[in-house]
Amino acid sequence: MVLHIAPGQIALFKALVESYDNLATLRTADPVRHHLKLWYQAGSQAEIDALLDEMRQFCMVEIIQPPTAA
Repeated sequence: MVLHIAPGQIALFKALVESYDNLATLRTADPVRHHLKLWYQAGSQAEIDALLDEMRQFCMVEIIQPPTAA
């Protein structure tokens, strides 16, 4: 999944993702556009969706590329 996150909120988002042990890994996909790639197992989709919904209360999170079906 590729996300766009407001530049000033990337560190907060990274800290929150990392606070969930082994839920997901966050990497930079495009530093100029502030796009981040979120890697996770398909079985974690519900938890990821809940995390993104919660994050939208604090910052702008936009899904640029949804997860691909395996």
